[in-house]
Amino acid sequence: METILELKGIHRTYTQGTATLEVFADANLSLNSGEVVALVGPSGSGKSSLLHIAGLLEAADRGQIFIMNKDYSTAKDAAKTGARRDLVGFIYQFHHLLPELNALENVSMPQMIAGAKKSKANERSAYLLESLGLAQRITHRPAELSGGEQQRVAIARSLANRPKLLLADEPTGNLDPETADLVYGELLSLVRSEGIAALIATHNPELAARIDRTVLMQGGQLVST
Repeated sequence: METILELKGIHRTYTQGTATLEVFADANLSLNSGEVVALVGPSGSGKSSLLHIAGLLEAADRGQIFIMNKDYSTAKDAAKTGARRDLVGFIYQFHHLLPELNALENVSMPQMIAGAKKSKANERSAYLLESLGLAQRITHRPAELSGGEQQRVAIARSLANRPKLLLADEPTGNLDPETADLVYGELLSLVRSEGIAALIATHNPELAARIDRTVLMQGGQLVST
């Protein structure tokens, strides 16, 4: 089993006026290929910040971030951008789809930016959308899709470039419980079939219970439960 993500000794503080808030103090985490881990903790505990650090969107004050055994903690911006494009997929609570593009085009766009031919990108996009139950909706624009359908398109887009690591921040938090449960199940099924390492922040204990392992944000550290 290959280690995809490793966080070592992550420290992160924020300054608010004259006060200093310590978010992480020596936080450590290892995530292997094919493993799905739930990241849980109260609002404001730093779940989003940890995902941003793991995804090279935000710098830690101290510590190391390894993706595919390469240390990106001191890498230049160009190297981080390349890693985000080629190795990491992101899903957010809000789908952020391009409104002028249909579902297929939204999923194909990141592949074409990465250099894929349009025909190959569309083939991959159609497969992902069909796997998420959207075979009949691939030519619809976001405004013509339900909230659950839009989030499925966002999930497909996050997997389009075959990332090694998926980082999801409350991916079903904007959906009603029934739709969230359905979309979550489809996400887990697709992630596992692709052998991706996934770190999913969630407030929902029922959803977290369906995942391989749960990590709790507690006292600035990560505790496996």
